[in-house]
Order: sequence, then structure tokens, then C-alpha cells
Amino acid sequence: MTNTMDGFSMNIEQANMDKLKAVFPECFAEGKLDIDKLLSLCGEYIDNDFEKYKFEWKGKAECLRLAQKRSTGTLRPCPEESVNFDTTQNLYIEGDNLEVLKLLQTAYYRKIKMIYIDPPYNTGNDFVYEDDFADPMARYKEVTRQTTKSNPETMGRYHTNWLNMMYPRLRLAANLLRDDGVIFISIDDNEVTNLKRLCDETFGEENFAGQFPWRKRTAKSDVPFGISQDYEWVLCYARSDAFVACLEGGTRKYYETDDLPGRPWRIHDLTKQTSASERPNSFFTIVNPKTGEEYPANPNRTWAVTKETFEQYYSQNRIVFPGDYDFLNISKPALRYFKEDDMKKAGDKFGYIPASTNLPDIVGMTQDGTKEIVSLFECKLFGFPKPVEFTKHFLKMATITSKDDNDIILDFFSGSATTAHAVMQLNAEDGGNRQFIMVQLPEVCDEKSEAYKAGYKNICEIGKERIRRAGKKLTETDGQIKLGEEAKQPLDVGFKVYKLDSSNLKTWDAAPIEDDDLLTLYNRMNGMIHRVKPDRTDLDMVYEIMLKLGVPLTYSVQKIDLNGKSAYTVGEDCLLLICLAENVQPEDVEMMAEYAPAKIIISRDSFADDTAMSNAYYILRDKQIELKLV
Repeated sequence: MTNTMDGFSMNIEQANMDKLKAVFPECFAEGKLDIDKLLSLCGEYIDNDFEKYKFEWKGKAECLRLAQKRSTGTLRPCPEESVNFDTTQNLYIEGDNLEVLKLLQTAYYRKIKMIYIDPPYNTGNDFVYEDDFADPMARYKEVTRQTTKSNPETMGRYHTNWLNMMYPRLRLAANLLRDDGVIFISIDDNEVTNLKRLCDETFGEENFAGQFPWRKRTAKSDVPFGISQDYEWVLCYARSDAFVACLEGGTRKYYETDDLPGRPWRIHDLTKQTSASERPNSFFTIVNPKTGEEYPANPNRTWAVTKETFEQYYSQNRIVFPGDYDFLNISKPALRYFKEDDMKKAGDKFGYIPASTNLPDIVGMTQDGTKEIVSLFECKLFGFPKPVEFTKHFLKMATITSKDDNDIILDFFSGSATTAHAVMQLNAEDGGNRQFIMVQLPEVCDEKSEAYKAGYKNICEIGKERIRRAGKKLTETDGQIKLGEEAKQPLDVGFKVYKLDSSNLKTWDAAPIEDDDLLTLYNRMNGMIHRVKPDRTDLDMVYEIMLKLGVPLTYSVQKIDLNGKSAYTVGEDCLLLICLAENVQPEDVEMMAEYAPAKIIISRDSFADDTAMSNAYYILRDKQIELKLV
């Protein structure tokens, strides 16, 4: 009669099977994929060379299964730790990023414009923990109660442990990127080679966009082998060729002349670096029709056009000769480009230049990132932070042409939240509408650290406080309007805080019991009468429903009253209506339908009786509103 929600995240395996079934329905029988039949349909495109290059390590297959394993978690809202919870479009999620990435699949699949991460570099002392295939949520609970775990080379699985941590996270992250999306990953020499291979496999070798060297410090004297490792790397992979990186600074010099009113133009070299033997059709003498002056082609650098094309261009006013304009200092004919043509060719990239792997000095070094932390907190709370200008540079590269499109920026190793700071600052500078999603494990601060002494128990507390302080500082500066300026759109410096936890819905305990242990069976069945856990709030359930139905967590949630019963509308146009109240009657359902939502979600426990539930189905069916139960 209705669809019933469970406490699991998106089924990635099923989604992939559905895609295959849509393209190759003949390869499925009784819900199973016939792999031999699928391979036979692919014919010559199958690679049967078993000696081809592969990137393998112990645990790789299990990592892939782990990435596809459905999460039993949810994200619980924390308005008390948030800033502008009801209006902000930014998210801060506290939890294991593997589970969080799984939970984000439904709501943010193919919606992320840019990902930037600064993961553990596997130096031997940084944080690396083994994911638990059997019960990841239990492992997460355990990790949050302990200090960080190092990954020394003496463990014997130095690189393997790091790859097993990174691989499933990158696989899930790739699902979230838009077709024109891009990912930037910071890394040092310890794992740059393995990371490159990992990304080649995950995003495709053909989508490697570049590798940026970043100078993080000035040279040290006391270093192994006498070589100071002063650079780190940023690997860049596009989702597809729809992504084009660019930066400001592409404004060309155009001339405005009386003979061509309203048509600004520029000139370009009319020669090409080819010889007469290579391009015989372009080896000819150009004659100025107005003066008769001749301009023979250079045998080692011919004209860029043929004689026929030259004549066509001349008739279109696209050829400029020496002496045509007093302000031009040219000795041979040149090609005229009109601004209108440049704009048509470049589209939304007009006025911008291609990005370079040569990073400008303004991106700063580690010491600059440290100074920013000290400036905000008046003490050094975080080690080796990236400078805000560093992150801003890549933000510009990825989003400068779409700054007004509500681009979502994801960082699932957010650390001190430099990425969030950079997003807010760049929006303040160029008026953009970029949004951020930060994800960070609540890694416990060492009791001897400056952070712990300052009152911060874990890294998340540092990150959230940094966003608050940076946002306040930016608001004070950005809110100042000079005489004659128009009022600015309010800068979004808020963020909604969510924390990873087990699902709000109870799950059936399938552990074996003795045949005659009826009491245990009775207690299990009795415990499932009410599916929602007793310690969870309505708001917890509302956001889990949104998450599982693919509704972004930034959508507005409004509490309404229905005959004295509480319900919640989701979205400005009431995309969803959720009711978790008790004793729901058919007349209550009629009132819900007046809001004209696309879906109505009601707790199975909420109905007065089975008759009321059946009536609800028929009432909503007639009004073409989908009913879902939880």
C-alpha cells in the first residue's frame, strides 16, 4: 500500500544495478546480473589481457565493499551549536567522513561543484585508523573516545593502511561531484605517488587536470640527506571534460575606432610557425589593395591563412595593414578580432585566463596559516594549517565563473575549517553565493596541547569556533557600506551543525536465540512496536527523513499545528509534510493535504488505528499525494 522507510543510507549497489538494468535489461534474470551475457554484448571492447598494469594492495576489494555497504547512521541536528540555523545554507558535520559520505549520497549526488581535502599525509605520526567492515558505527563510537592512532612504518602495512583509508572515501566522493565538478587534494612526498594512482583509478586517468607544487616553508638546514622537503603537492582531477579551470585577468586591450562604431577590436599575428614546404598554400605575397604595397611571406614562417581565406577576411574588415591607424606600430599585415567574436567563442569564460600550475606568491606558506589561527584565537591551536589565500586560489579556479550559482564546496577532512573560512571570505570579496559542507572526525585533542589547555576538547570544537570568529570578523568588515554604494546582499556566515549517530529508527535484532527462549523473542517483538527510539526528538526524525529521501539539509523546516497535533513542513513550497504526532485521524490527513505537499510522511505509530492508516492512503491517493510510513 505504501513505501516504508528504513534506517539505512542510499543503496549504492542497487543504484548501480538499476543503471545497468536500464541499459542492458536482457542481462538480468530473477534480479541477478548475468555477467557472461553482459561481457558478450560488449564484444571487442572487452580487455582480456590479464598481464595489463594494475594497482593492487591487500584489502582493496574489501575497501570497495565497504564503500558500498549501507550506513545505519543518521545526522542529528544541533541548533544550539549552530549559527543562524534556520536560514544558513552552510553545513558543519561532526563524524567519521566515511559514514557521512554514505549518508550524503542521496541528497547530494552529483551536486557538489568542488571538493578540497587535506587528508593525513601518512608521515607515521598523523591519524590513520582502520575502518570496521562489520560495524562501522560501533567503530566510530570507539574512535571518538580515544586519542589519535599513529601509523608507523614498523606496523608492516604502512602504505596499505593509508590506501585502505583513502580508497573508499574517494570512491564515495566521486559520486557527489557534478559533471563540471573538480577535486583538489593536498599531499606531500610520502604518498603522492600512491595518491596519483588511486585518483587515476577513481576519477579516470583522462580526467587528471594538473599537479600544483606549493612551497610550504623556507629551506631547513637539519634534514635527512641534506635535502629540505619544502614543497607539498595539490593533485587536481575533474569529473569530466565539462570542467574548465580559469582565473581573473583575461581582459584584452580593444580599440574603438570611428570606422567601426560599436565594434571594439584587437589585432593578432597573421603569421604561423610553419615553413613554405609544410604549408605551400600559405606561402604567397599579400598586396595592400589600397596602396599596392607588397608583403612577401617568410619561407620559415608562412602566413596563417591561405590566399582565398585572406581575401575573405579582407572583405569582412578583418585585415589591418601598416599605416591604417596612426596608433598602431606594425610592420606587416595583422588579423583583426572583434570583441563580439571573442565573447561568443569564450562564453561565460570571457574575461578570464587559463589557470597555471605555477602558484602565485600570494597563496602564502604554512607560517601564514599559523598566523591566521593565532590572529583569531590569540594562541596556536592547530598545527600546519593551510593559509586562507591558498584555499581561495583553488576556489577561484573552480568557481569564479559560477560564483552566483550557489556552488557547493565540500571538505571532508576539514581540520581547522580553513576551507569554510576561505569560502566566506571569497564570497565577501566578490559577492558570490558559494556554500560549504565541512566534515570532521571529533578527534580528541592531546591534554598537553595548547588547544586542550584553551578549553577545546576535540578538533571539531576548534573548527566550529573558527567559523564563528571568522564570520563575525567578516560581517563587521563586509557590512560597512561606503557613500553611494548599494546595500549588499547579507553575507552568509552561519552554519548548521549535525552530528553523526545511529539511526533514530530501531532495527530488528537478528541475533540467534534458543528455540524455547520465548521471553527474548517477545521482548524483541515488543520493542519494535514503536519504531522511533525513545531518546530521539521530532527534529531528529525530520532531518533523518530529509536525508534518506534526498532532500538537502539546508531546506527550511517549519513547525505547524494540525488540530492540536504538531507537524513539520520542509521547503519553501512544502516539498514534504512530516507528522510524528499520536492519534492521527482521517480529518488530520485532510488538513495535511491542504498544504499540497509532494509527499506526506507519517509515523506508523501515529495513526489512531489501522483503519485510520488505510483511510489516509485512499485520501492521499485521490489527491495524488504520496504517503510514506516510518
